[in-house]
Amino acid sequence: MAAVPGSETLTAILHVVSQSLLLPVVVGVLIFMGYAIISLGGLISEHSSRIRVRVDEIKNAIFSMSNPGNPERIKEVIGSMKIPTNHKRILLEIVNTPHLTPKAREAFARKLIEAEELKVVKILEKTDTITRLGPALGLMGTLIPLGPGLAALGAGDIQTLAHSLIVAFDATVVGLAAGSISYVISKVRRRWYEEHLSNLEALAETILEVMKGAAPTTTKTI
Repeated sequence: MAAVPGSETLTAILHVVSQSLLLPVVVGVLIFMGYAIISLGGLISEHSSRIRVRVDEIKNAIFSMSNPGNPERIKEVIGSMKIPTNHKRILLEIVNTPHLTPKAREAFARKLIEAEELKVVKILEKTDTITRLGPALGLMGTLIPLGPGLAALGAGDIQTLAHSLIVAFDATVVGLAAGSISYVISKVRRRWYEEHLSNLEALAETILEVMKGAAPTTTKTI
């Protein structure tokens, strides 16, 4: 069967492009694995220093803020709570807005909470990316060496075939390992952060409700 004119050139280019991707793929898999290991260490460290807040503590804080329901009492409750420092700062910023109307205060609080949610997304998106791309790069690292390996098999070069198979299997294992570790890290951290954000939203809504009855203060200009 006659070959299509130009097909040999195209397949040769395709082969060169495919083989040129092997080194970047291997480097990428190794970087993903290194970052996954570092993130795992960070997860263990974060677990040891993580602030655990029970539902009863949030419930008691809500009751305490609502009775008698003034800004100074709210500040005392926030200061005594064992919640993340940045969450305390957000709640205090909401309390320190007596000059705003209820609608403006609600918009301000929503913006602060959205900024905190964005920080969480930025933290999780790195391991989420590795979860998806790690196995994909591992698969690429598996398929790319198989071409030269099969060619070597046809030529009876068993040593080259063995080397290609070793590279292929190693890339698969490392890619899957990086993706699996990153998946566990993202899963655990997402549960932690969702719990913290849920507590933050409940406390912020309580503050907004308590301060809704307070009339906004106005400054007189001379």
